[in-house]
Amino acid sequence: MRSSPARALALATLLLALPVSAASLLQAAFDPSVGVYVFGYDSIPEIPAVGAPKDTDWSRTAMLHDGLAYRLYAFRSGSDEVLYQFSYDQARGAYVYGHASIRELRIVGAPRDADTSSFAMLHDGEVYRLYLQRRGDPSTLYQFAFDPTTQEYRFGHRSQQVIQVTGMPADTDWSRWAMVHDGSDYRFYALRRGGASLYQAAWDVRAASYRYGFNSIAEIPIRGGPRDLTDFAMLHDGISFRLYAIAVRR
Repeated sequence: MRSSPARALALATLLLALPVSAASLLQAAFDPSVGVYVFGYDSIPEIPAVGAPKDTDWSRTAMLHDGLAYRLYAFRSGSDEVLYQFSYDQARGAYVYGHASIRELRIVGAPRDADTSSFAMLHDGEVYRLYLQRRGDPSTLYQFAFDPTTQEYRFGHRSQQVIQVTGMPADTDWSRWAMVHDGSDYRFYALRRGGASLYQAAWDVRAASYRYGFNSIAEIPIRGGPRDLTDFAMLHDGISFRLYAIAVRR
């Protein structure tokens, strides 16, 4: 989402009106000329998320672009099954809870050792997909897909149930990760522990796994944004790779 003077003014107005418990998204985009994710580059620097239920867990979020809409998801606090859904409303310049969306979604069939402390999502042009890590073994991913007949994310639905991520560096921070489909490749990202850069892997059909550095820039620096990037989400909107950090006002 690119910025404009009119949108910047509307954004400032919205931010002033936000309650103290509101959240916003700090937006970065990949600058191919320098090979870096830059906060504010070709982007609206900060986008409010409005209308969120009071029990929204902003520490567990994911995003995707489905070809039509930019979408944001967050767990309900205290739940391992219920997700709240937002999408970007251009008229309001904000991610709005329930806008052009199913307001609440449910994750079903998760294995007992699925770790719901973080998650990732993507849309591959056909299917909405959701991923959880295996508790104690974060390089193993469990895959879910959206079933429109039940409006649920079901484990193994139209999916390879278990997926491996291989070759990641020893200092990978597995607690901070995201996934993207860019129109051709499925991609996995995780932050480098103690550093402002992303490690990147992509799906290798022959190896049937996500492989570090495969068909990818292995490590991508991040510039600007919060000093402590405690959580992040990513998407590809058909033009740009975009990275988001959640800022919560209490």
